[in-house]
Amino acid sequence: MQRLTAAQQHYPHRPVRVLQFGEGNFLRAFVDHMIDIANEQGLFDGSIVAVKPIRFGTLDTFHEQDCRYTVILRGLEQGKPVEKTRLVSALSDAVDAYTEYGKYASFAQLETLRFIVSNTTEAGIVLDETDTFAMEPPNSFPGKLTKFLFERAEAFNYAVDKGLVMLPVELIDDNGEQLSRCVHALAQRWQLGERFITWLDEACVFTSTLVDRIVTGYPKDETQALWQRLGYEDRLLVTAEPFGLWVIQSQKDISGELPLDKCGLPVVFTNDQKPYKQRKVRILNGAHTSFVPAAFLCGHDTVLEAMRDPLILGFMKHTLYDEVIPTLTLPKEDLYQFAEAVISRFENPYIKHALLAICLNAVSKWRARCMPSLLAYEENTGKLPEHLAFSLAAMLALYQDGELRDNTLACVRDGKPYSLQDDAPVLRFFAENKGQSVEVLTSRFLAREDFFGQDLTRINGLEAYVSEALVEIREHGMRSVLAQRFS
Repeated sequence: MQRLTAAQQHYPHRPVRVLQFGEGNFLRAFVDHMIDIANEQGLFDGSIVAVKPIRFGTLDTFHEQDCRYTVILRGLEQGKPVEKTRLVSALSDAVDAYTEYGKYASFAQLETLRFIVSNTTEAGIVLDETDTFAMEPPNSFPGKLTKFLFERAEAFNYAVDKGLVMLPVELIDDNGEQLSRCVHALAQRWQLGERFITWLDEACVFTSTLVDRIVTGYPKDETQALWQRLGYEDRLLVTAEPFGLWVIQSQKDISGELPLDKCGLPVVFTNDQKPYKQRKVRILNGAHTSFVPAAFLCGHDTVLEAMRDPLILGFMKHTLYDEVIPTLTLPKEDLYQFAEAVISRFENPYIKHALLAICLNAVSKWRARCMPSLLAYEENTGKLPEHLAFSLAAMLALYQDGELRDNTLACVRDGKPYSLQDDAPVLRFFAENKGQSVEVLTSRFLAREDFFGQDLTRINGLEAYVSEALVEIREHGMRSVLAQRFS
């Protein structure tokens, strides 16, 4: 079978407008996929150069395929299976920042360059005390970016119109603000001068972004079948869900330069991404965290299995529509549409999301994702949101009677072992309270301010509700209690 290369396609040459730190699956199935669509619709006209920002790994496959690759989006839309295949040609080159430093650094002098995209993991936007300006390149991404921006400013004599727009998609809060702080700190530490710092502030834009798409990556179990369908061999093939969202927060309007929203793509330009982040955390992440312990204790192992259980699906829907959405600020129609999209994503037959993986650090996740909805609901109505309160009892049931082994909590479901990973104080708490009565366990757990930021026993009726539910779960099992309380 013929290998995918540029020779099989006839696309116009496009100027390099985007330098992308990272060449992984997410960027290729999200950012690069969107830019490819904008190019096709005649609204962008720019290519991307991917930079490998770490020492290990190779770009051989990119060069063998002339940076061409296929994206397959698979899932459900309006309850019906969809599959969308796209041959992406937005990448024009891939360069190694270490073994090809001269070539990489030369892009700082490129007239057409305007955007910097990055996905260097959550730990990528940090200061590295060992970085120096003389290094080729500095170790950290902020170090690489600071030196790159300085060399660009010098090359164009600090022209304001040669500044760049930073679009980090790392999964950390206020990623653009954190990146800006790192770059400014390094500029001071390396004594790059006030002229450069002024250029950073006046010519460059550091956006903060929120991204959302499940990228399932290279489909190694289906490779041969998919190659046969495509008619060519593609070793960069990447699969993902159809849903996507890219919220770009910027104090300067850049939508005219990057008109992805005009292409029908799920991109939102705003000066405040907080409502969108709140929506994602409370609805998408909150749904996961609230139903997963109960679903696992009902015998399910994946999200898809749980969604095929009417009892779990009903529990989740009531949690979202009755208790979470009423506490949010975006228009209700927008929230309902997002919730429906979330449910479709959970029912995607191409994604096998393990429930225990979602349970990683469940206590801190519950605090961030579910507790704000519970507190807001109680404050607004004077009543407990029963589904969210029950999710606490389910989490306690998940962790109860576990033994601490090798930094995990060893527990048993239906006679079979499972392990939970969490912060060390959480694991110690459950190990030390093994065998305690339900009342003592519940009271001690809810009172842990280091877990929740406050003493939850002070919420009227919560301790009694959780304790009573946990007693029922112990006596009758999770499925029986869910059916009795919420059917």
